[in-house]
Amino acid sequence: MRLAELSERSGVSTATIKYYLREGLLAPGRQINTTTAEYDEEHLRRLRLVRAMIQVGRVPVATVREVLGHVDDDSLPRAIRLGAAMWSLPQVPEPDEDDEYVRAAHQEVTALLDQLGWENAKRLTTISPAYRSLVVAVAAFRRLGYGFGAELLAPYAELMHRTAVLDLDNMETYASDAERIEFAILGAILNEPVLQALHRLAQEEETTRRYGFE
Repeated sequence: MRLAELSERSGVSTATIKYYLREGLLAPGRQINTTTAEYDEEHLRRLRLVRAMIQVGRVPVATVREVLGHVDDDSLPRAIRLGAAMWSLPQVPEPDEDDEYVRAAHQEVTALLDQLGWENAKRLTTISPAYRSLVVAVAAFRRLGYGFGAELLAPYAELMHRTAVLDLDNMETYASDAERIEFAILGAILNEPVLQALHRLAQEEETTRRYGFE
């Protein structure tokens, strides 16, 4: 397909596509002559991913380039490519390790991982943004006087593990590693708001079941 058709099918303007090409977010098309290039379904899929990351996820262009670099690096094992791509997405700030609540939260989260038997997650704690995010959240609860230890977290973690199994099962329906990792990135950007919305809807439903509308 030519640039105009790529623009029409993707919903991205030709000017924006040219910008993505200049920034290295989209591979060049097959050159037909000095002024015309041809694009294929791979370009369309990648363009939709880039658009979702920038317009929906509000991911900076430089970060998108870094994420896509991990997606396309065939020299890395699949798990490392997936982890590196996901970890390149915007994350919470580093916790203050001198904060007593943060230190206590580390203990709580470590106890949770022990209780769940998540040995691989424990091995990644020094580099995992998800681990840091959980520590920051648990520390905030403790700072406000609310306990949110391993016993309370475990049922939520087990639900999330079931969700992760569904995520990976869906991801593995795609043929190539690049497609699978792209699906996972889209899931991080688009699926998390879906899960949050479902959680809140479920809370609304359960609240009205228990207490009614009055």
